[in-house]
Amino acid sequence: MMKSINPATGQEIATHAELTEAQIDAALDRATATFATWRETDIAERTALLSDLADAYHDHRDRLARMAVLEMGKTLKSALAEVDKCVAVFRHYAREGPAMLDGGTIPLASGGTADLVWLPIGPVLAVMPWNFPYWQVARFLAPCILAGNVGLLKHASNVQGVGGLMQEMMGLVGAPDGLFQNLSIRSGAVAAIIADDRVAAVTLTGSEDAGRAVAEQAGRALKKVVLELGGADPFIVMPSADLDAAVRHAVTARIQNTGQSCICGKRMIVHTDIYDAFLERFTAAMAAVKAGDPLDPASDMGPLSSEEQRRTVQEQIWKMKAAGATLIGGEALPGPGAYINAGILIDVPTDPALMGEEIFGPIAMLFKATDIDDAIAIANAIPFGLGSSVWTNDPDEQARFIRDVQAGMTAVNQMLSSAPEAPFGGVKRSGHGRELGPYGLHEFMNLKSVYRK
Repeated sequence: MMKSINPATGQEIATHAELTEAQIDAALDRATATFATWRETDIAERTALLSDLADAYHDHRDRLARMAVLEMGKTLKSALAEVDKCVAVFRHYAREGPAMLDGGTIPLASGGTADLVWLPIGPVLAVMPWNFPYWQVARFLAPCILAGNVGLLKHASNVQGVGGLMQEMMGLVGAPDGLFQNLSIRSGAVAAIIADDRVAAVTLTGSEDAGRAVAEQAGRALKKVVLELGGADPFIVMPSADLDAAVRHAVTARIQNTGQSCICGKRMIVHTDIYDAFLERFTAAMAAVKAGDPLDPASDMGPLSSEEQRRTVQEQIWKMKAAGATLIGGEALPGPGAYINAGILIDVPTDPALMGEEIFGPIAMLFKATDIDDAIAIANAIPFGLGSSVWTNDPDEQARFIRDVQAGMTAVNQMLSSAPEAPFGGVKRSGHGRELGPYGLHEFMNLKSVYRK
């Protein structure tokens, strides 16, 4: 049995039975049968279903959001925004989908042409985490439906209620049985599903260790895999930046989703000329953050997703303090619930192993850079490269950061966030492949060349 525990109270919400081998086999049969017919549907039918899904998520947004609050602790405001983002991604692919599937024609120097045709490949397994339990599934599901594929979800064990509601929404809009199935399974069952001939590909959002395991399993089966893994993203502030705006967004980056976001800046790298001013304002702003009941509008952030996650964050803090860092704030709060105050680690050694620790909580690491070269060196000193945020009004500095910071994404004078229209993904150990936009759609399609004279 898998348990849903409310991290704000420590109380059990529900239990969910794990699928047996026979039930998994039946689910794969359903996926195969549904794919045989869904792949033949015209684009208008697929986009209509996506529009209906957008309407369903909008109509049930309060119920959907409340489940995320109860299962993983994000604030109600944040959960509502997440559901709205799902609505946006469904509408985006419904609206722009037909153009994305037009491969066009290439004239050949030898005579004739090659038509490019995008075709579906089959059932795709998605292994997804708990931190954005709707959005991270929707950004896979929307292009999956549009492509003519079918989806299988292995969701995190603590958000099975969310997974069940997502499958329920499919039923409400009359989607074919088997077009999307939430599989209540643990990670130990994933390898056999990836190896099964009925599954065409796999996508994963999660930790480096999980990505390595899934990539190995997919490689052994010679199947396509997209990986969105972790990161300790740099948030670089230079002297020409709007300091107040940079501080404000630095705080948001660390407390959004109680710091449990892959792409929000975790390592604040600040030029020495403005370091003291930044630290003073950042310290005051972080101290003012209120951790509390995620259903209370007055709370700036809720608890961490579990007591286990809070222990992990505390162990990371202790490790950095043992290496010479100093913690400002960041205390665990007493009483029920996995609460922790926002905090800042200063004097963190620029050790790649230490800096590469992804602190999945409301704790910032603060570094001092002597110049732009030093800032870039600190930013690139770790094995990850998911996102980055750079704060400078100097065009030459902006160009340098865009060119030289090793990351799949860079936000200039803003906090990094994802959007349905733009490709999302990282480099180095932050994964490979892209989600969202036409790129996320095409990752799991067969681009067939049709030669004509």
